[in-house]
Amino acid sequence: MACNLLRHCKLCNLSTRIVNSLTSRNLHSSSNEKADIVISGGGMVGTAMACALGHTDFLQDKKIILLESAPEKKDFKLSERYSNRTCAISPATVGLFQNIGAWDEILQMRCQPVKRMQVWESCSDSVITFNDEELMNDLAYIVENDVILEAIRRQLSSLSDRVEVRYQTSAKSYIIPGSTPGHDNVDQNTWVTIETDKGQKIQTKLLIGADGMNSAVRKAGKFHVFQQDYKQQAVVATLEVSGTSDNSVAWQRFLPTGPIAMLPLSSNYSCLIWTTSPTKAKYLKDLQDDNFVDAVNDAFWHERDKDSTVMSISQKYQELLNYVFSDNQVVRQLPPTVVGVDPGSRASFPLSLNHSSNYVKPRVALIGDAAHRLHPLAGQGVNLGFGDVSCLSQVLNEAVQSGSDVGSLYYLSKYETERQRAVLPVVMTIHGLHHLYNTDFSPVVLLRSLGLQSTNALQFVKNKIIQQASS
Repeated sequence: MACNLLRHCKLCNLSTRIVNSLTSRNLHSSSNEKADIVISGGGMVGTAMACALGHTDFLQDKKIILLESAPEKKDFKLSERYSNRTCAISPATVGLFQNIGAWDEILQMRCQPVKRMQVWESCSDSVITFNDEELMNDLAYIVENDVILEAIRRQLSSLSDRVEVRYQTSAKSYIIPGSTPGHDNVDQNTWVTIETDKGQKIQTKLLIGADGMNSAVRKAGKFHVFQQDYKQQAVVATLEVSGTSDNSVAWQRFLPTGPIAMLPLSSNYSCLIWTTSPTKAKYLKDLQDDNFVDAVNDAFWHERDKDSTVMSISQKYQELLNYVFSDNQVVRQLPPTVVGVDPGSRASFPLSLNHSSNYVKPRVALIGDAAHRLHPLAGQGVNLGFGDVSCLSQVLNEAVQSGSDVGSLYYLSKYETERQRAVLPVVMTIHGLHHLYNTDFSPVVLLRSLGLQSTNALQFVKNKIIQQASS
């Protein structure tokens, strides 16, 4: 009797192993293509991710695929006209570009260093300036999006033996273990399944969502997202300026309706980012060129928002600061005069905050705008995305080096923890500044004016801000 029971148990165990084996084989059916890592989205951040992984030594034998819906640009020609889509690249991002070989490409095309930044507001004379004179480093570099993407693509094309780029191909649907209904099983044998718009099916150990603020990967993975519509639009344009020799200063002025910024592109050109209401944005886009130029100059120069009470108190406070900090002499520069706007360069886009509560789930990681999209007032959005690239590539390298799966949730969670520690303070600061400066209520104006003056007087605080923005 005991022998029959033992024999029966052995047969059950054997049957279970056979069923599991068949299930695993069915899951990884030979009709489906296999990959170690698939990146969905070939924008600046997604392409940089592919390039960074291609340069990672321990991933050389891994199959990496980049899905990009746009066609391949084989004959890129740099336009004589500057694009109105630009980024303020931080020193940390420059370091990433150097590591993947893209920075030299950018320098051979064009970029403009920012050596100084001046921020002030229209309701008082409070001002803060940033420069890195002691370290002799540039604060940032203004680079057109097209230049960045082309530089990274050139490097990526040299990694064709490590990274396969599929242009004009996008994901149609995803089956994500633990998220897709009917696919609750999450273990080492369950991979993400991607169906492309060409009918191909790809199974991958790790899916990286780099598909922007309306990320399909994020939706398929059922990530919770905090969203807020700022009910504002950013008007962008390419401006011709005069009255400056090297044009290396970034200017930002806070108006009651939102900040206006002018970033240097060359000795004679700057790019405009003007945050305002949707109604004002439409009005600005519809203006004749000469009238638009007048409106921009007026926004930087006018004094009709000045609050006399705040002005009186802040002037006395500045005298006190000058007495306490003898070397605290506020040097206010005047912005260059705008003399023209490139035809057809004016455009606008809505502003919102989108932040995913999690950046990872089993076999899925979000980067760039798919994980976090911020207000552009501090120019940190794309730098945070490139920071994701640096961190995730390093974490995946560690995972493979230790013999783990690239889709290991343990290592993906390390990426999430590190990046949220970096991103959340920036999100909260920018969100707070948006609300703090979006009013002309006198007590609030006084509070922020005194705060700006105090910060400008404390050099170590400014240095800390510079270090944070550069990292």
